[in-house]
Amino acid sequence: MTRDTSAAAKGSAGSDDAPADIHWRRNLAVCVFGSFTTIVAMTLLLPFLPLYVEELGVKDQAAIVQWSGIAFGATFLSAALVAPLWGRLADLYGRKLMLIRASLGMAVAMSLIGMAGNVWQLVALRLLAGLLGGYASGSTVLVATQTPKDRSAWALGTLASGIMAGNLVGPLVGGVLPPVIGIRATFLAAGAVIFVAFLATLLLIREEPRPPRSARAGGGFSSIPDKRPALAMLATGMLLMLAVMSVEPIITVYVAELTPDPARVTLIAGLAMSATALGSILSAPRLGRLADRIGPWTVITASLTASAVLLVPQALVTSDWQLVLLRFLMGLALGGLLPCIASVIRHSVPDRVAGTMLGYSTSSQYVGQVVGPLLGGFVGGHVGMRAVFLGTAVLMALGAAGTALARPKGMRA
Repeated sequence: MTRDTSAAAKGSAGSDDAPADIHWRRNLAVCVFGSFTTIVAMTLLLPFLPLYVEELGVKDQAAIVQWSGIAFGATFLSAALVAPLWGRLADLYGRKLMLIRASLGMAVAMSLIGMAGNVWQLVALRLLAGLLGGYASGSTVLVATQTPKDRSAWALGTLASGIMAGNLVGPLVGGVLPPVIGIRATFLAAGAVIFVAFLATLLLIREEPRPPRSARAGGGFSSIPDKRPALAMLATGMLLMLAVMSVEPIITVYVAELTPDPARVTLIAGLAMSATALGSILSAPRLGRLADRIGPWTVITASLTASAVLLVPQALVTSDWQLVLLRFLMGLALGGLLPCIASVIRHSVPDRVAGTMLGYSTSSQYVGQVVGPLLGGFVGGHVGMRAVFLGTAVLMALGAAGTALARPKGMRA
């Protein structure tokens, strides 16, 4: 029996059922590049989306805002719906194949968005981009399963940094390129860059031979001996994104109360939002490396606790620089959560369903991205903006307690 077959036949959670890929470092580099470029492509339209909607024939100001929101959210909605499907197909037919599909699909979809003739086509193509995409979540599956387990949290932290950097750089690129080359050409350029990621994925990524189809049959929750860790991580991922996104609708208004100069409001609000992402980019690989040494459960619990503590003074700040500093520190605390969540799932489920469960994890995070702004906007408008920070702090504290209780006895912290 070959090493691959015998390993797959183990099929028990936490066993070494996926041999370490000798090419894992190169795979990680390609996945970071591909995830960065696809996330940049998904977010670069933020600064000019209303202008593009107007260019496509929508003239009423309220309608422009409405269609812009629909077009932007369409990609994330469709991506959330199909993430578990792509994860399951990755388990069955190979993780590299799903990355090839996602990168080629995104390259085509982004190019077509630049050719939209009306706003309905724009929304449809944004939905298509979400359906065909999923490179970042697919990269998480491949890196988690093809990296030695004692390096998986660090590798996933490095990948998370690339993903978050894409979220940070995308709007900046979208603010610079359209005035230079035009809106439609910006989408075509994004498609061309993603096509380069497709070529790199096709030619450079190496995945270990798949076990026989019979060894990969079956899947889902029924094949997981202890479901508590996986369920706890799904809830934690949703809670993380809810906590990050709950502040988004109110932060500009909140900054306006703290900043004496109205001309600086948007600048400070942008800095406050970017500070969280920057802190996470810096801390993700380091917290991942720490998790490899002391265990991801400890890092998750500590990160949630630190975030809960840091949210309280954000509700009490008296100047804008205090808010920016606290958001940066919160980003440092949150940076380790996504790689550690993926690491726990990887260690807690059989290899044959790892992609499926990581797909569900991605969907749960998208749910948090949708619910967070809705909840934050509602609480901020009806109770008060400071209540958003305090309420989110309570949720994070409850999440920390729940994570500590969900850790199975005998499992490494």
